[in-house]
Amino acid sequence: MDINITTTAPDPSENMADKARLLQRTLSKDGSGALTEKQRQQAKKVSQDFEALFVGMMMKSMRATVGKDMLTGGGHGDEVYRSMLDQEYANAAAKQGGGLGLAKIIEKDIIRQESRKIVSKVDTKE
Repeated sequence: MDINITTTAPDPSENMADKARLLQRTLSKDGSGALTEKQRQQAKKVSQDFEALFVGMMMKSMRATVGKDMLTGGGHGDEVYRSMLDQEYANAAAKQGGGLGLAKIIEKDIIRQESRKIVSKVDTKE
């Protein structure tokens, strides 16, 4: 007598995947899982400000490696206005979206982290 009994243990990943899909549908329907437009704008501004600060520091250290400009006569005023000009270049590069691309990466990461905080607040117990 040859009896083939195949037993399949329930796959826990299927159950978790179903829960995740259900949670995602629930969050997308009532909008509580999505960040508000204000939060997205704040994330964008913070990421652009950080990139501008980074590029400004990079330009300052690059400027220190070259000699002084003798055309303008040098002096303290030249140093102050040169650093302000470099910072404005950095701000313009970050705000126009080009820059180094750090702002986009940082913005996505901030949004991802904030979305995780919202999802963790939702009760996922059975």
